This record gives sequence, C-alpha cells and structure tokens, in this order.
Amino acid sequence: MAPLVRVQCFTVSSDGYGSGLGQSLDHPFGHADPGIMFSWAGATASWVNRTDPGGTRGLDDYLTRDFTHNIGAEIMGRNKFGPQRGPWENHDWQGWWGEEPPFHTSVFVLTHHPRPSITLSDTTFHFLDATPEAALKEAVTAADGRDVRIGGGVATVREFLAADLIDTMHIAVAPNELGDGERLWEHPEELVDRFHLEKIPSPSGIVHHFFWRR
Repeated sequence: MAPLVRVQCFTVSSDGYGSGLGQSLDHPFGHADPGIMFSWAGATASWVNRTDPGGTRGLDDYLTRDFTHNIGAEIMGRNKFGPQRGPWENHDWQGWWGEEPPFHTSVFVLTHHPRPSITLSDTTFHFLDATPEAALKEAVTAADGRDVRIGGGVATVREFLAADLIDTMHIAVAPNELGDGERLWEHPEELVDRFHLEKIPSPSGIVHHFFWRR
C-alpha cells in the first residue's frame, strides 16, 4: 500500500477554529484554552505527556494511540514550532516541544526564513521555504515508506487541502466555541466534494470526524 498523507488528532472548536487570537510564548493557542480543547486526549491512558498511571480507554484512547501509528515524518507550519515571526532573532530558540519532542521522526517546518536543522532526542527539525508539493516530496523521502502527517496549524492544513495533497483526516471537534481565530472550516460538509465523511461522537463530548478520499 502506498504511504498516506494524513491529518491525525487535529482538534477544532465547534465553530471550526483550531486556535484563537493572540498567540504568544505563554499562550501557544492564543485565547483558546488548551485545557478545554485537548482535554479529550489528555484524559486518555495513551496521552504522550502522561506521567501517572490511569487514564481513559475507548475510542478517544484508540485515536490518541493512532497518532504515531506508521508515521514516518511530519510537516508543520512555523507557528506550530514557536511564536516568533519574521527573521529568526537567534537560533537558541528550539521550539515549544522541549528536549523530548513527541514526534520521534523528521519534522519539516515550513517557513520563509530557513535555519539550520536541529535534533532533539530522536526528532530532527528541518526548516524549509518550499511549496506544499516540494515539502511533501522531502517528507516522503524521509518517511521511507511510512505515512506523512500534516501536523498543523490550521493554515498549513488548509494549504495542503488546497493543493489536494491530503488522503485522510481525523478532526476532533470539541463542544466549545472560540468565536474567532484561525478557522479550518465553517462547516465540515464543505469538504464532502472530495472526501467521504463519518462522524462518531465520544462520551467525552468530542465528535470525531473521519475524512477519506472519494
């Protein structure tokens, strides 16, 4: 089977926003509260940042575990790496992800201001000024037969959708509204011209949206 280009465990509000206004170092999602947006994943037994035993099982946990399944590389926008804009002030900033990033693969960061690659634990970040097609070509090579995840943020997912490069998506729709910010859609049915769509509600209040190519 050919490798897939996937969006996995991407969370948006009930009104379609993946992040709020006013992103900063202390508020990566702007005015959106990540404790609310991502509580469905954080409560699961398989959440990547869990350090204590316990956590929920079921559909939410299955999808959290599936986040890394058969992923060989990730592509993300610069805003998912960090809050800086424009030319890099210096190369000391190594992203929001700490010394043990949760990716465990090569990560390609799209930016108009490339910088040298950096390696943290088993994750190497590469910085590309490239089209979606060119970035995907590099990511596919790095993935070595496994799938490529389009990790976000919203602008990056929309860019790859516009280029018709995404094969499958799992979007978790949270019950809260944000009202403003970076919007993935007004209605998920906007995408059914190209994708099948199935919605599965979870006891956590999340409604999981699964898209796959027609």
